[in-house]
Amino acid sequence: MLSNASKYAIRAVLFLAEKSEMHQKYSAVEIAEALEIPNHFIAKLLQQLAKNHIISSTKGPNGGFYLNAKNLQLKVCDILNVIEIKKVFEGCFLGLPKCSDVNPCPVHHVVAGFREKILVKFEHQTIQEFADEVKLKGTFISHKGLSPSI
Repeated sequence: MLSNASKYAIRAVLFLAEKSEMHQKYSAVEIAEALEIPNHFIAKLLQQLAKNHIISSTKGPNGGFYLNAKNLQLKVCDILNVIEIKKVFEGCFLGLPKCSDVNPCPVHHVVAGFREKILVKFEHQTIQEFADEVKLKGTFISHKGLSPSI
C-alpha cells in the first residue's frame, strides 16, 4: 500500500517532529544515519518535502531540515500527497489493475476496512499529534540503538 518513499518520508518527518522542540536543523546525512535509510534516497525526499512546504529548510553551514509550528499543524496525508504520484489509498492492494468492489481480488474485502481507517486517521491527524502519539505509545521509527529481542 505505501511505497518505500512514503514510508521513508513519514519516518523522516516524525524524526524532525521529535526533534522540533530543540529547534535544531538536521542534514540529510544525519537523518539518513539516524533512520538507517539510504542517504541519496532521503535527500531527494527531503528536498521534495521542503519544496512543498511540508518541512522547512535553510541552506548554508548552519542549515538543514527542520519543522516549524506551521509544518507541525499539517496533516499526515499532506506528506503522502507530496510523495505519491497516485493516491496511495486507491487501487488494488495486490496491484491488480481491474480490482473493484464488483470484481474483487482475494484480499479486497480484507483490506477495505483497514484502508478506510488509516485514511481517515491520516486525513485528520496533524504531524504534531502523530509525533505525540509515537512518543506516548513508546513506538519507534528506527531500529538503530534498540537492544535485540530475546
